[in-house]
Amino acid sequence: MPIELSEAILKFLDAKSLVHAEAVSKTWQRVASSQHVWRAVFNAAFEPRIHVEPAPLQMGGVGAGLILPNQDWKAMYQARKAIERRWHAGKPAAIYLNGHTDSVYCCQFDEDKIITGSRDRTIRVWDLKTYKCLKVIGGPASVPQLNTPAPLVTEAHHTAPNGNLPSVNGTPEGRALYHQPAYYHEASILCLQFDHEIVVTGSSDNSCIVWDLATWEPIWKLQRHDAGVLDVCFDSRYIVSCSKDNTICVWSRKTGKLIKQLTGHGGPVNAVQMRGDLLVSASGDGNAKVWDLKTMSFKKNLRTSDRGLAAVEFSDDAKHVLAGGNEQTVFNFDVESGNVVKRYAGHGGLVRSLFLDTPNKRVISGSYDQSIRVYNYETGEAIAVYENWTTSWILSAKSDYRRVVATSQDGRALLLDFGYGLPGVDILAGSRKARGLQGR
Repeated sequence: MPIELSEAILKFLDAKSLVHAEAVSKTWQRVASSQHVWRAVFNAAFEPRIHVEPAPLQMGGVGAGLILPNQDWKAMYQARKAIERRWHAGKPAAIYLNGHTDSVYCCQFDEDKIITGSRDRTIRVWDLKTYKCLKVIGGPASVPQLNTPAPLVTEAHHTAPNGNLPSVNGTPEGRALYHQPAYYHEASILCLQFDHEIVVTGSSDNSCIVWDLATWEPIWKLQRHDAGVLDVCFDSRYIVSCSKDNTICVWSRKTGKLIKQLTGHGGPVNAVQMRGDLLVSASGDGNAKVWDLKTMSFKKNLRTSDRGLAAVEFSDDAKHVLAGGNEQTVFNFDVESGNVVKRYAGHGGLVRSLFLDTPNKRVISGSYDQSIRVYNYETGEAIAVYENWTTSWILSAKSDYRRVVATSQDGRALLLDFGYGLPGVDILAGSRKARGLQGR
């Protein structure tokens, strides 16, 4: 049989069957070890796919490496499986990022950097590989001084050897990192989101600022809300902000002009997220509302009780909405029916933060009970619980295939890295475009 035909047949096997095939004979070993075969197996298991347009922003990395002529697809598969085993064993390395001088409300990260926003009225950019602070953005009154408290010591975890570096606040190095832009937030930075071009931040000063990521100079200040901006999200078309004033504003990404102010919530709108032409919002009034961005109108209400909601997430295909808050439970709603189809339980305090990693079937929640919980998205089973890895409330938590980045009221960002020190893990880094869902 021609080797090309043999490879084409073996591409239909899973990884376990391929390993068995390699042991049959030298001929089978040669064919079953082919990188063409292992590329197909890897992509079937891990290649990212787009479910809606515009595609949602990618959090962190996708863990699918680069498409190179001599890429070792079998090694990539083995590295992903090793990371998955660490997730299920609950064994990440902990890295603490010290420098903010008050509560850290928000974060986002990619494969190179973490960006955080704080009650200290600054934005910080951190190097994801060295864990050092690269830049601090804020006004003249927010420049951190010397004698910042020493790094906190947190028990019950495994801190990486260089995972609790002291801040450089007040030192010549720290002063060199500080950037005062043309204008800036005058109060706490409550929320942020970035892509490869812009950063959008929302603040207790009632405004959003759209920043040029390359220069950290402001492009626009978005002003319409009458109270603090509690969350922001954006895609290639729109910037969306929500506020303590009970409203949602939809802005043009191209012009910065207000398109529509959405009303209907009876309490602060704490969180928003977009998927394609749908927007979902979560409010202190206990409702998660779905909106149609084509018509800029209300579409559906999702409700469990009178208790407030603090966090909300769409599934990648926009067929499900996750919401959590004062009930101390995460609810999974079927968007079409409006019914709760699953619950993720276990927290002993308000669920302040939610992140749904659909490709890896994980739900990450952060709570005022000082814990981060990881659930299996499909079954609702708790995979792991990280209690008291910070010394105060968890305010934000996001994840990708190998990391969780969380922020806390204790003034730190926490990185949980399930790939730390893993041989060959760097082969998974790199940017790849997701492909469509044809045939899936």
